[in-house]
Amino acid sequence: MKKLKMKKRYLIPLIILVLIVAGGFLFRKPLTVLAFDLFLADQVEDKLQQESYQPLENDRVTDQVKPEPVVYESDPFSVMLLGTDQRENEVARSDTMIYAVIRPEDYKVLLISIPRDTYTEIIGHKDNKKDKITHAFAFGGQQMAKDTLEALLEHDIQYYATINFQGLKDAVDAIGGLPLPIKKDIVNKKSDHEKFTIEGGKSSYDGQESLNYTRYREDSDFNRTKRQQVFIDVFANKMLSISQIGKIPELLDIMGDNFKTDIEPATIISLAKKFMSGKDMDISSFTVMGEGKRIDGVYYDIVDEEDLGEARVMIDNWMNASTPVSQLIEPGKAANALEPKATAEAQ
Repeated sequence: MKKLKMKKRYLIPLIILVLIVAGGFLFRKPLTVLAFDLFLADQVEDKLQQESYQPLENDRVTDQVKPEPVVYESDPFSVMLLGTDQRENEVARSDTMIYAVIRPEDYKVLLISIPRDTYTEIIGHKDNKKDKITHAFAFGGQQMAKDTLEALLEHDIQYYATINFQGLKDAVDAIGGLPLPIKKDIVNKKSDHEKFTIEGGKSSYDGQESLNYTRYREDSDFNRTKRQQVFIDVFANKMLSISQIGKIPELLDIMGDNFKTDIEPATIISLAKKFMSGKDMDISSFTVMGEGKRIDGVYYDIVDEEDLGEARVMIDNWMNASTPVSQLIEPGKAANALEPKATAEAQ
């Protein structure tokens, strides 16, 4: 009888312990957000304000007013994502250029990539003379890159975010590498290219391997663009995992001058908490393709007008806050949305 009482004595605390553990598992996302809010949010916001927040000069001149952070817990917004190849004192180019539409309420992101050799008007440089779009950043930094991308896609860009590849490499190492889908060896071997080999079939790839994965281009510039989209998807999903949240201050230290944005720190904090507490983010990717051609001996990608039209239609669709998730146009399906417009114009 005494033994039975002992069991009952410990039974209730055991049940309570099980409920606490189970509750911690079931509500781990809200608990993570609470911990972030209590211990990290102020530190992260201060760090962003001191080292990364950099409004564009045109925004300062026009005194442009942007919506409060709370708006972006529901409304779609656009960001120009740039990956630059800065090396010491060299002039940097944008190796990666992406027009992103973020729909926080739906946990969905659209990435529209523009290959670096795309031939287009460089807005603000030598009477908008045409050149490779990668040179817009080299000629005029984020502002010229933004103006050029807006002109090409015929849509405004609300924000920009730029990361130097050195910061990207160190950030990947800090979160323990990435599970990139590399099935066979990737070998960069051309005489005028940096030599490297990425072994296929590994479960995780370090920062240098991940950087090489995004920069390899010996198959085609378009395939490289697709690899960059894959990288962003894998990196974002790992960063939003609970195990990585505590590393945010370390990542900000690593980024330092390698990361610049005009997204207000308070907005970033608001969005971070929303994505941490919600469902997994769904990323859709599209590349504006082109046809290789030499002009005066220089290689360019002449943009495919049909692809460009599809990109513009998708941006219209995704940026409209009233578009329900079921009616979002996914990559590859925008051509159908162009047909009624073409028919109307013909009439």
